[in-house]
Amino acid sequence: MSRLPSFSSLLNTIAIPKDLESVETWDSDAECDPHEVGMTTAQVNALWGSVRHMYRKGNHPCITLCLRKHGRVVLSRAIGHSRGNGPQEGPETEKILMNTDTPIGLFSASKAITAMLVHLLAEKGHIDLHEPIATYIPEFGRHKKEHITIHQLLSHQGGFPTALNDTPFETWFDHQAVIELLCDARLQYPAGKPLQYHAVSGGHLFAEIIQRVTGKNIADYLQEVIVKPLGMQYLDYGVSADNLHKIALNYSTGYSDNFPFKAYMKRAFGHPMKDVVKFSNDPRFLKSVIPSANVVASTRDTSMFFELLLNGGTLNGVQVFKPETVREAIRPVCDFGMDRVILLPMRYSAGMMLGNSPFGLLYGPHTGKAFGHMGFTNMLSWADPSRDISVTFLNTGKALFGLHVPAAVSILKQISKICPVLPQTERRSPL
Repeated sequence: MSRLPSFSSLLNTIAIPKDLESVETWDSDAECDPHEVGMTTAQVNALWGSVRHMYRKGNHPCITLCLRKHGRVVLSRAIGHSRGNGPQEGPETEKILMNTDTPIGLFSASKAITAMLVHLLAEKGHIDLHEPIATYIPEFGRHKKEHITIHQLLSHQGGFPTALNDTPFETWFDHQAVIELLCDARLQYPAGKPLQYHAVSGGHLFAEIIQRVTGKNIADYLQEVIVKPLGMQYLDYGVSADNLHKIALNYSTGYSDNFPFKAYMKRAFGHPMKDVVKFSNDPRFLKSVIPSANVVASTRDTSMFFELLLNGGTLNGVQVFKPETVREAIRPVCDFGMDRVILLPMRYSAGMMLGNSPFGLLYGPHTGKAFGHMGFTNMLSWADPSRDISVTFLNTGKALFGLHVPAAVSILKQISKICPVLPQTERRSPL
């Protein structure tokens, strides 16, 4: 007689250990006394309790959170496993604990890093953001695309958001093939008008511009201008073969491959959720350069990057960007409006997803000054100059909808509450 499926299998969730402390790692040496930044131990414990509550929902094999305030690390912790505790993995599967130094794929949060490389080119006088892309890639000007500017593409108003949707994943590994496809693509929307999230199509063009104006590929440029000066551990496009076994694996969880979410994934990303997740764990993807989607970093690295931006482009005495470059990168280019591709109300800068007030879809309530990026599906990294905080919230469960959603919203609300908007005189950030 066949057994009935378990409740967790119906919900596509993971097994939750009885003892949560056994699957927690705290970066205690990095965490400061909360009182030094105007917070309390009770507030920090309550916030971590909210993360534990979200983990118990079973949609995320691991969750990591790093919160910095006034430049100090207040909380840097992980819960769960980087590998071995997915929905279909049994108790016999080897389980590896997650920690804040484990490399993890950032998915679309990669766009914020790629965008800042483009802004750095402009700072150095190599390009003009308001020039057409065709100025630097002449063949891109085919089929009435000759007037689309770099700035429009950075702000998701390029006009060809889903040009690669019907492209096999394997094509993404061939940079020149992708460039040719994008050069031959036709406009889907009027450029510069509606919001249209370019999930993949923009990154390769930015990489090509960097290659043509500097003579360096985008991965080498990233290492030269950000990673090595700041001493980051993993931040890169993809991961080296030596570190491939260390990366946290992604898992399809929740209700993501059921109607209507399956249709939504096909519209926005061109492929079903399970296929995208499987592809994200493919060694070919992890060792490639896909500038819109495959930056790999630890929670520590990602936190450093957004703290760098919060500080106006300088971190630990190392200046990477001028403050005016960061200001240009986070300046709103549109009002809060409906994105025609991802069908969500969004607010963009030239490279960042922005918060909003009084209701903030991404970073919590009253976050009109916040800037950062979301990563597939509910990873978030951002900075908020009005609160003098930077936050990195990463996870490996890929679910568009599930029991975790209210818990995630609660975490964002809690961060906004315990890190209130500061008077102008108390804000350290120059932004």
